[in-house]
Amino acid sequence: MNEEPRATERANEGTRDLDLMTPLEIVRLMNREDRLVAEAVGRCDQEIARAVDGIRSSFAKGGRLIYVGAGTSGRLGVLDASECPPTFATPETQVVGIIAGGDWALKHAVEGAEDDAKAGAAALREKSLQKIDTVCGITASGRTPYVQGALRYARKTGCFTILVTCNRKTELDADADCVIAPESGPEVLAGSTRLKAGTATKLVLNTLTTGALALSGKVFSNLMVDLRAGNYKLLTRARLILTNLLGVDGDRAAELFEASQRNVKVAVVMGKKGVGREQAEKLLADAGGFLRRALGE
Repeated sequence: MNEEPRATERANEGTRDLDLMTPLEIVRLMNREDRLVAEAVGRCDQEIARAVDGIRSSFAKGGRLIYVGAGTSGRLGVLDASECPPTFATPETQVVGIIAGGDWALKHAVEGAEDDAKAGAAALREKSLQKIDTVCGITASGRTPYVQGALRYARKTGCFTILVTCNRKTELDADADCVIAPESGPEVLAGSTRLKAGTATKLVLNTLTTGALALSGKVFSNLMVDLRAGNYKLLTRARLILTNLLGVDGDRAAELFEASQRNVKVAVVMGKKGVGREQAEKLLADAGGFLRRALGE
């Protein structure tokens, strides 16, 4: 079989002497290669924006974003999904990460799992997929059967489908409504797509959820107003947000935060409008959770 290797599998001509370099030379070489990644992602801005809008639309209808991937790609999807509840106070069911091989594969290599297309479809069936959901398949190579099976099942269901890959013109392109393909190029260590391809994928996923949730009322200005203050760091951040938005001192911010039952948005409305918690909650509910609307801005 004389298949032409994909860009992510080819040997990088600039790193041929990797094993002969000093530690500092390796660090500088990898940094130079990593700088190319952000530029590659930037060239996909139109496709990423389209995906953000599709996800936002799903959220507006009560749908979900479901990531599906294998290996590093799957782990990155699970990671991004797991960060949404503490950052944006999303339900754990709103952004979901599925990895081939299940939770065991998060810490262990399950090499054969990615080759089972039927398992990809079955994983979505287990999630009771609906047409209002968005499914995002993640595969650096662009040919993972597990992801292809999931995308095909999602399209058959009527979902908006996204493919995130680091190779152009892949077998899975036809299975996605929106293809995001930052060409991160050959890896420093040939074929190790946890490197530049993984970084490119992480940048894309960061943008998908941050963009879609910012447009869903989860952000005010550039502040994390829907965070869950589950630890000291986040509690401090919540109070700083209130100090910033309301122009009050720390003691007043803490007082409002506790009176709002530790809800930043509610506390902001209470402070800005001079109302109690119940009235603030009603204003927010009438505004669909959008803080600007609740404040009449």
